[in-house]
Parts: sequence; C-alpha cells; structure tokens
Amino acid sequence: MPALVSKSLRDYRRSLIRWTIGIGAFFTLYLSFYPNISENQEIYGPQALAKFPGAMRDLMGGMEDFTSGIGYLSSVVYQLFGPMLFIACAMILGNRAIAQPEESGTLELTVTLPVDRRRLVFERFVALVLGLLAVTVATFLLAWALSAVADMGVAFGRILAAHTGVFLLALLCGTLSLAVGAATGHKGLAMAVVGVVAVGGYIVETMGKNVDWISWLRWVSPFHYYLDGEPLYQGFPVGNYLVLAGATVVLLLTAILAFDRRDVGV
Repeated sequence: MPALVSKSLRDYRRSLIRWTIGIGAFFTLYLSFYPNISENQEIYGPQALAKFPGAMRDLMGGMEDFTSGIGYLSSVVYQLFGPMLFIACAMILGNRAIAQPEESGTLELTVTLPVDRRRLVFERFVALVLGLLAVTVATFLLAWALSAVADMGVAFGRILAAHTGVFLLALLCGTLSLAVGAATGHKGLAMAVVGVVAVGGYIVETMGKNVDWISWLRWVSPFHYYLDGEPLYQGFPVGNYLVLAGATVVLLLTAILAFDRRDVGV
C-alpha cells in the first residue's frame, strides 16, 4: 500500500471507528424497534400511513408500509437517515484530504516533499474510498445480522444492493468535498456545497415525483440514482450505480486538475 494512503488511513483511524460505532448504533436502535412496529398494523400499516399528508409521505419515500420488513428498511433506514449519516462521514473524510490540512498549514509541508500533486490527490482519494468502504462493510454485516434476528424477511442480496448504493452515493459526496477543497482550499465551502447537494438533491428527488416544475431536476440529483432503482425491492440497479461511479470519477479528475494548477502558498 502506498505510504501516503497508509498514513492517511492511520490519521483517519479514530474517526472511522467513531463513525462505524455511530452508524452501527443507528442501525441497532432502529432495527430493534421493528418487532413492536410489525405487530401494530392499526398504527403503522398501509391504511394508517395513508392518512399522513402527501408531502410528508413523499419526503419519507412514500411511507407505504412500516410493518413489512422490506418496507420498514426502505422507509426508515435506507431512505434518508442512513444515507445522510454516510454522506456526513464521507464529507468529513473528503475535507481531511486537502482543505483541512491546507487551512491548518500542514499541507504546505506535504507539497514540498518529492510527491507529485496529482498523485497526492489520488492517494488521498484512495484513502477516502478504503476508509468509507471499511465503515460500509462493517455496518452492512451488522444490518444484515440484525435484520435476520428481527426476522424481517429481506434477502441478503437486497440489503447488499441497498448498502452498495449508500456507499456509492456517499463516495460521490465525499469526492465532491475533496474536489471543492482541492479547488479552493476552504473546508467550510466544501461542507456547504456538499450539504446543498445532499439535502437539495434529496428534496428534489422525493418531491419532484409529484411537483412538475422541479421534476426535471431529479436527473441531476445524486439521490435519484440511488433511490429510483429501489435496490431493496429490485436488487442492483446497475445503470444507476454506474452513473454514480462515473460522476465520482469526473469529480476526482476535477480535483486532480484543480489542485495541480493552484497555488497553495509554497
């Protein structure tokens, strides 16, 4: 493993452990509620959820049925809260690649070393991928085990498909954070951009299904390529996931070119 990648992963170690514990606690908490919810059809069944305002149901992915295992996972865990936690993790890791060390003054020392700038950005990206992948694998295994214990009846492959989508969505946002940081050197701006893209993209994707004047924006929302394929119901939406992966590559190339041409004060 390249030295810069291994050093970055060592620097990220405590953060990755905390994020794994935090996201794991989220999965444990919410999946522990399922047995009680599944027994209360009159409160959480389709007829009860249909009484909620349409806008609220749209924001929560339709809220069709909390009492089925797949409906609960889709609406409560993999619709909004789970992806946003992963996006926050990836955004912070992306910021730590370039923007944070530049603002703290440590990046100037790094770029004086005999390391090509393009290689520096790429290896920091590799560390981002590996770190986020470690969190994803650990939480996937936990989610699968908890769903099996709760007898949710959701196939291993469907949970894997959903978790893969969350990983790709978060990786795109983390790479966006890296790219903005590489282009500007400001971690606050990078966080703001990712926040707007993530929150705005989610609102556009969920509300755009029933609001005509913003429906066209769904095609530029990263959430569209995660949610539209319904991985828990349909399995791997290969085309959509390739779009997320392709957009990530474009952002990585943008980050490399922007940082290679920018003065960082040395």
